[in-house]
Amino acid sequence: MTEIWTGIRMYFETNGAEYLLCVKEHFMISVLALLTASVIGIPLGYLCVCRKKWERWITGAFQVLRIIPSVAILILLIPVIGTGVRPAMTALVLLAVPPILMNTAAGFSEVPAFMLETAEGLGMTERQMFWKVKVPLAMPMILTGMRTAAIEIIASATIAAKIGAGGLGGIILTGLGLNRTDLLLIGGISVALLSLAAGMVFRLLMKLQPAAA
Repeated sequence: MTEIWTGIRMYFETNGAEYLLCVKEHFMISVLALLTASVIGIPLGYLCVCRKKWERWITGAFQVLRIIPSVAILILLIPVIGTGVRPAMTALVLLAVPPILMNTAAGFSEVPAFMLETAEGLGMTERQMFWKVKVPLAMPMILTGMRTAAIEIIASATIAAKIGAGGLGGIILTGLGLNRTDLLLIGGISVALLSLAAGMVFRLLMKLQPAAA
């Protein structure tokens, strides 16, 4: 155990800047993947509620894509896109869209009918009802989907190192290759802490949500 802690201390003393770069790369690719997945998943989730006939096809398509392992998607994308951030981003986005899409659809579908009737009785337009009633009431479910997606992205972003996209996965892969427990602990604990931080941020956002006007 003493050897492991000595190795960890020595790593940070000699590779502190490299570690911070890995954390930054991991954070950036995770944020970009989450934002992209949200831009895709939230509108599609709302579309599933508005167009019930399309729900089965939209959700089915993304669920099938989600079943495919991220590593397999990366391998398939390399001949088309090459290596680096783009194929890793694509794999992470495909992984993250389903929970955002499903929770968005659930959030909007669970808006009580009497709330919409009351809003309509108060003279609200469709646009006002959407932003002042539907969105606030659906937002907790949307944020829950985003939180789930964020945690999955952060955990899965370690695969980005396999194709040269950087991140904390590089430390983990090096630890596996050299059979160094200290590097495995540094990489694994760092990913876990990022996941916990993401969960805390979304829980805070959910608590700060205002009630429907």
